[in-house]
Amino acid sequence: MRMRFEPEAEEEFEAARGLLVDRLVRWAGEQGLPVDGYMAETALDYRHLATADGRLGLWESRHVEELLLSWLPQQVTELPGEERADAPGTLRTLLRYLHAARLADPRGPSLQDSLAAVDRVAEQHLAAMTDRTRWGLAKFWAMTAAEQGVDVQDGAAFQRFADRAQRGEVAYDQQALAAIMERRLTGRTLSGVARAEPQLPVMLPPDDELRRRAEASTTVAQLRGLAEWAGQGGRPVTAKGRLRMAEARELVDVLGTGDSIEGVRSSADLPRLGLLMEWAKKARLVRVAKGRLHAVARARPVLADPLQLWLRAFDACFELRQALIGARSGWHVESMLFDVYEHILDDVLNTLYSLPYPMPWPRLRDTVHLAYRTSFQFDAGLDLQHRMWFEHADRDLRAVLDLLDDLGAIERDRGMADPVFLDIDLSDAGPELLADMPPELAELLGVAGAATDPAARERADARREELTAGPVELIRLTELGTRAVRQRLLAAGRDAPLVGELAQAPAAGLLGVLAEDYDPDAARTELAGWITARGEREGALRQLTDAVRTMTFRTRAQAMLDVLLAALPDGEGERLLRTLRRDTQLAPLALNTLAHRELLSPEDMTDAETLLVLAESLLQLVELAGGADGAEETLRAQGSQARDAIAAALDSAHPDRAGLDELGQLAARALGAHGARVGRARKARRSSGKSGRKRRR
Repeated sequence: MRMRFEPEAEEEFEAARGLLVDRLVRWAGEQGLPVDGYMAETALDYRHLATADGRLGLWESRHVEELLLSWLPQQVTELPGEERADAPGTLRTLLRYLHAARLADPRGPSLQDSLAAVDRVAEQHLAAMTDRTRWGLAKFWAMTAAEQGVDVQDGAAFQRFADRAQRGEVAYDQQALAAIMERRLTGRTLSGVARAEPQLPVMLPPDDELRRRAEASTTVAQLRGLAEWAGQGGRPVTAKGRLRMAEARELVDVLGTGDSIEGVRSSADLPRLGLLMEWAKKARLVRVAKGRLHAVARARPVLADPLQLWLRAFDACFELRQALIGARSGWHVESMLFDVYEHILDDVLNTLYSLPYPMPWPRLRDTVHLAYRTSFQFDAGLDLQHRMWFEHADRDLRAVLDLLDDLGAIERDRGMADPVFLDIDLSDAGPELLADMPPELAELLGVAGAATDPAARERADARREELTAGPVELIRLTELGTRAVRQRLLAAGRDAPLVGELAQAPAAGLLGVLAEDYDPDAARTELAGWITARGEREGALRQLTDAVRTMTFRTRAQAMLDVLLAALPDGEGERLLRTLRRDTQLAPLALNTLAHRELLSPEDMTDAETLLVLAESLLQLVELAGGADGAEETLRAQGSQARDAIAAALDSAHPDRAGLDELGQLAARALGAHGARVGRARKARRSSGKSGRKRRR
């Protein structure tokens, strides 16, 4: 049972959603809790389709608010006379179930905090559902038609209504429709949220070490020095808010900006000092008021903490477009980078984030060039003119990199590019992918045969030569830069795993996250830290295996055990699984993992163990198919082969007796009379006691 799916994995997500909602409804009935299956499906759709991370098991307060006040009003149509579903109640039950089933992401808020978030916005939900400006376009017209007596379930009747609306013969709320259209045109609909690329886990030193490094930053010292120089009393400035030359000369010396003041008549001609002034203003460290430059009183705690001051300065970089690369006079024009500055800066930093190798400048430059081509419409001008545009933008990008380097957010060196940045082999991608690939991207990746233009192939060869001929500039984020970018990613709702953040997570939550989000190296480090935090290794391993033992979703339990095999050091995982081969509860999962990793051949298993693996595979198949309905269709397609396998599985000693009973019932429904005989035979053997085993739940 996965808790995150790629947007294009529609069938896999729908199957998992169906299974999850089926189990939720059953559990809610046992607990006496309110639940509406459709509302639960819609809530899961929201986390999958309308959020940057797509994590079904993580519900922060912003997700609760968006679901109840934006997504449901936009997506769910409640026709006049229909009973209104209890969306807040369903969400509360869903949250409780995710925690009870140990599917909740341990990096999210506690259950109590999530339920409190529902309580805070529950009363606003009804008003939001009836606020026409929050509706989606389809819902708006469906509700308008229903309010005018049209049976919207009657396709022909609704089409006649639509025809009349197009002819202007239908009365409707024009202001509400205008608000809906404005939201669609400006991209402010939740359905337009793009799924962000997943980031690899990163490792960071403690904040005290980062604080020490921030204190060593020249930029931090200059920004603090500028604020202290301005003081609470302030320093006089000109009518345009600039420093007078006398104060500017003093400040150049105090801060050590390196600006040449010889013959300079205006502080506007001191580039480094001018940049620091704007930087301090954007970082809310100083402000101009009543003709004087003042230190901001509320910034005192930030100025006293070098790490917080560094992070404040980093965030302010996104507001320095004009000061950094803006035109200096009317005789100059801005580059392409100026128009998309914040977007490109975000992309560059996110590209560098969590990379295991430093990125060579040519690759970084070319990815930015591709972003320009998608952002701007190039005319049929001369290649020379276009080259000049790109070179101008490259110079500005280097100015941005200089700024980040000075701050200490990136570090640059020279060396050979790692082979991962050379030609990307897409020979197995298939002709469809290569045919659909934009020529610019094919050229950038150097895909053989993808770019048919000889000139484009020549440019791709030149790029590869640039990367392999000798040392190139290599760029990577520093640990301070990584810390700052991660903070921005989290604020944007993206997943940015940090090795060590799961040290206090429950065992089930730890294994679930490692299985879904961590690469093998990071998983080993995270697991080792988790075990160390428990103090006693044997007890920690027992917690981990107990978490697998009590996981009710077979596919998730399998993934949890698989990651234990991979993440435990020095063959310990394999030894653990071979021990679990004798565990009546975990044997099917352990045998399955050993067999799939080719650590155990079919000849090495007893007949009873072979049946356990068969039964486990069938039970997991039921889950992967989305529960009963999907499994019936899958079994029906397999025909006699499925009948024989199910008959053998029902005779196994698999511990999930309830699952086997359900499998027998599915066989009876899916395979007809013979399937029914399989189910009756199993029931008769259990009743007669021939199996010698008790039924266990």
